[in-house]
Amino acid sequence: MNVIEYPDLDVMLLDLANKIAGELRMALEAQERVSFCVPGGTTPGPVFDTLSAVSLDWDRVDVLLNDERWVPESSERSNTALLKRRLLVGKAADAHLVPLYRDVPTPEEGLDALMPAIEAVLPLNVLLLGMGADMHTASLFPGADQLELGLSDEAPTLLAMRAPGAPEPRITLSAKALKSAISTHILITGAEKRAALERAQELDEMDAPVKAVLSQATVHWAE
Repeated sequence: MNVIEYPDLDVMLLDLANKIAGELRMALEAQERVSFCVPGGTTPGPVFDTLSAVSLDWDRVDVLLNDERWVPESSERSNTALLKRRLLVGKAADAHLVPLYRDVPTPEEGLDALMPAIEAVLPLNVLLLGMGADMHTASLFPGADQLELGLSDEAPTLLAMRAPGAPEPRITLSAKALKSAISTHILITGAEKRAALERAQELDEMDAPVKAVLSQATVHWAE
């Protein structure tokens, strides 16, 4: 794990966006299509804003979420809706969104239809993750019902996930799928999450699921 500490939040968000743009550009020079896997939530929003204005061959970039809450796009909790507002606009409007939600009652009912398109873009070229103060990443939450499978080397690419810390059912990439990434970045802010990151290195993956990807990740942190 490599940790980069930044003097302030704005510098970090701009620098990270520039790093990701450079990695996508290099990947596009080497292959016809590339994949960019991103988190939901509000923290990466400014990174998305910067990237959406970058000149890239976005029509050759497949964008997918790390995980999604099982809610329709009309919900304020929808990561897909956030992505469409913040990243898939401007120059990045030409990118191809690989869906992680279908209009069916449960994620279990959507898995079979969603899986082929996700598997088609593996291995991931560039992966951006977040981390909660509980040391979850994607929807790999401590205490989640399928966490042991989600962390396993035998895991499927996608899993439905329910957890005490998650208000609604989720669908998530497994640790195996996340670890396929050629380049992995984790974005965290504040003292609480920095302390959680330090704790995660000493804990079992079942207690700190983010540990599954730390060895290959660059962590970007600002207060």
